[in-house]
Amino acid sequence: MTLYGIANCGTVKKARAWLDERGIDYVFHDYKRAGLDEATLRSWVAELGWEHLLNKRGQMWRKLPPAVRDHLDEASAFQVMLQTPTIIRRPVLDIGGSRHVGFTEDQYQALFAS
Repeated sequence: MTLYGIANCGTVKKARAWLDERGIDYVFHDYKRAGLDEATLRSWVAELGWEHLLNKRGQMWRKLPPAVRDHLDEASAFQVMLQTPTIIRRPVLDIGGSRHVGFTEDQYQALFAS
């Protein structure tokens, strides 16, 4: 299981603490430092949709030029996320058979209820 995000993100910190408190093993992949490979991002977009992955409420979104923001489609959004992975909503949790974006205690509780 891999948790993707950036170390200083508050939501990522909450997700990591939740997993740690329950003794759930995971690998943390900081895509601000380690980047994100194209194949991984393509699989996320195919499974989750680029609209769900793109964080339109963050600082990186606001830094995009209006000409880019106003004319995004899947191809251009993919390139933006590949070049600037910090614009991806976080965390992304890969539990093997599926990926999940964001964190709430209820969401993780449901994922690990078994």
